[in-house]
Amino acid sequence: MRSLRELYKTGKGPSSSHTMGPFNASRQFLSENPDADSFKVILYGSLSKTGKGHMTDEAIIEGLAPKETEIIFSEDSLSEDDHPNTMDFFAIKDGKEVNYKRVYSVGGGATKYKGELPEESKEVYSLETFTEIAAYCKHHNMRLSDYVFMCEGEDIKTYLHSIWRAMKNAINEGLSQEGTLPGRLHVARKAQFLFNARHIDESDSTRENRIVCAYAYAVSEQNASGGIIVTAPTCGACGVVPAALKYMQQQKGFSDEDIIRALAVGGLVGNLIKTNASISGAECGCQAEIGAACSMAAAALAELHEMGIDQIEYAAEVAMEHHLGLTCDPIFGLVQIPCIERNAVAAMRAINALSLANFLTTTRKISFDMVVEVMYETGRDMHHIYRETSEGGLAKLYALEE
Repeated sequence: MRSLRELYKTGKGPSSSHTMGPFNASRQFLSENPDADSFKVILYGSLSKTGKGHMTDEAIIEGLAPKETEIIFSEDSLSEDDHPNTMDFFAIKDGKEVNYKRVYSVGGGATKYKGELPEESKEVYSLETFTEIAAYCKHHNMRLSDYVFMCEGEDIKTYLHSIWRAMKNAINEGLSQEGTLPGRLHVARKAQFLFNARHIDESDSTRENRIVCAYAYAVSEQNASGGIIVTAPTCGACGVVPAALKYMQQQKGFSDEDIIRALAVGGLVGNLIKTNASISGAECGCQAEIGAACSMAAAALAELHEMGIDQIEYAAEVAMEHHLGLTCDPIFGLVQIPCIERNAVAAMRAINALSLANFLTTTRKISFDMVVEVMYETGRDMHHIYRETSEGGLAKLYALEE
């Protein structure tokens, strides 16, 4: 598996696969063709169907600037071998195409060229299932976070500190904003309202729900407006992990060093999902984004409370299991409805998974590895209209009623 640096990335929203990935691919293609007069980029699949709402064209034009760029939203079908997020890049010199690359945006801001082999030098984890990692940690009497630090090196802590600062900044920025989000839905920002909507007789559980959701809304609204966020594991699911961890730190006084250990374990879980299944909504639906984020948050919270490895696994498994089959149907291709609300619900579900793991771990029947495999199979079986195309579900019915 690759480093957590490739999972947790700081960048502009609203989509890791539709904005960050295409921007990164554009910068790379520009560096390979500095003498080109202009460029042409053809978008396919989910990138074509929801690229306008996700600002894909703007990201590519920015990435290839200052060269002139033509963007084509193709309706052509892809082969089964191609990723749903496919781009064709053409470099043009003296009116002729002088270079071509087919690029896949595979989720979390990562991209790869078609036919590209994995770079072995970037692999930092030799074990690639939770079962293997758990057995290793138990044998060596070490926590999962210690395993991460052993594989990554101590400098990963410095990187995770920067990630935590960026997460908290996104919360603070989101809470400071009012008005509406960009796009034709004119969605009102709700984070600040939720945070301030306290009542004198408010119960502890009601306050927890309100504050956690306010934090999740804050980050997700920053993402939807093109603000700076952290992929955890994607832009569309960026509010879940920071919301759960920020609330728990405030409630129980955990140090930033404690949070770093939690982020390490949450990242390990996200890495396992990314390696053995997918974190791409275009490939496996929203279960691969929000489900993965909830699973990461639950595992992180369990590490924060110094639970055992089996309890951490149970928390992560429960969180993922109860997002199985979740579709990705963003209205008008915007990362707003139902995306923002789902971040808030998933953050609370991560806290619920933590509670269940505290009491019921010894009764569990399903492993984390099994539920990840099921998620991937479910996503691959899901009809394409429910995988980030805005052709089914809420996106379809809302468009019909408008």
